[in-house]
Amino acid sequence: MKQFFRAVLLFGLLFIAFGCSDQSSKNNKNGTLTVYGNVDIREVQLAFQDSGRILSLAVDEGDQVTQGQVVAELDSTRLQMDVDRIQAEVAAQIQIVKRLHEGSRPQEIERARAAVASAQANLRDAQLTLSRKKSLRVTNRISQQEVDSAAARVDTWLASLKAAKEELALAVEGPRQEDIAAAEASLTALQAAHELAKQRVIDARLQAPANGFVRNRILEPGAMAAAGAPVLTLALTNPLWARTYISEPDLGKVREGMQARVQTDSYPGKSYEGWVGFISPTAEFTPKTVETTELRTKLVYRARIFVCDPEHELRLGMPVTVTIDTDNNNSSGHPAECVDPAVSMAD
Repeated sequence: MKQFFRAVLLFGLLFIAFGCSDQSSKNNKNGTLTVYGNVDIREVQLAFQDSGRILSLAVDEGDQVTQGQVVAELDSTRLQMDVDRIQAEVAAQIQIVKRLHEGSRPQEIERARAAVASAQANLRDAQLTLSRKKSLRVTNRISQQEVDSAAARVDTWLASLKAAKEELALAVEGPRQEDIAAAEASLTALQAAHELAKQRVIDARLQAPANGFVRNRILEPGAMAAAGAPVLTLALTNPLWARTYISEPDLGKVREGMQARVQTDSYPGKSYEGWVGFISPTAEFTPKTVETTELRTKLVYRARIFVCDPEHELRLGMPVTVTIDTDNNNSSGHPAECVDPAVSMAD
């Protein structure tokens, strides 16, 4: 009896080994290679750059959105007030810079000249007074103190005349270049702050970065959104690919650009056109979630198979079977309408 069970066990092991080798050869039959994997869709967490109260959400879970479409909006009342305030400061600073560039007005120059003339007249009067008092002092008609006071008055008007002349020179010359440069720098800073304030108003309207579907609506209108906190989760539909794994013996049969057909159990008998977009340059162990007929511990190479899904039937994580045409030498014949040309085939 023990010999019988041993024979049955040996036969079963031989059958499994034969089945695995037969499957491997079947995958390469008629110039095709069959690999397995899952649909891999990129996701984007949409968030506002600034915090604020959510005013409205224009989409719901499952809605299809297009690139540039506004999907959510913050209450921008305070932001607009900040724009108006800085705009007024910019207008005031523009006038300051304009005044400095134009220099002194003719009236200001004439006023400075009049001040010089007045100081000169007062100085002459003080000098005449001093001369008379010195004559009177010779005959002792006045005290020495009066003479000294007259001399001090002359010195005072001499200083006033010098100051008036300096003011006239400044009025004629105009503002300093350093003052003009400082005023222009302040204007540039205010203009930059104004542009930033306007950009914040624009950023209060959250736009879809690409075509896709709304997978999750995280916040609702009226909620406070923190800067960088996700509001919506968007699944991108372009490009769409399947993440598969190619064993080392089959690696030499596959190149980027080879045509492929993708099938899924959700739509029996239907296949989707695709092509090999990327093959990893490094080996790894087969993930436990991938259904293959190879041993789990065997090293494989990750591959990305781009898929045309015009009816948006494929979903994230959906298991797929990929058949690669290894006899096709065309490496650039994939349909251009299935993937954005700006998307690189690199990982």
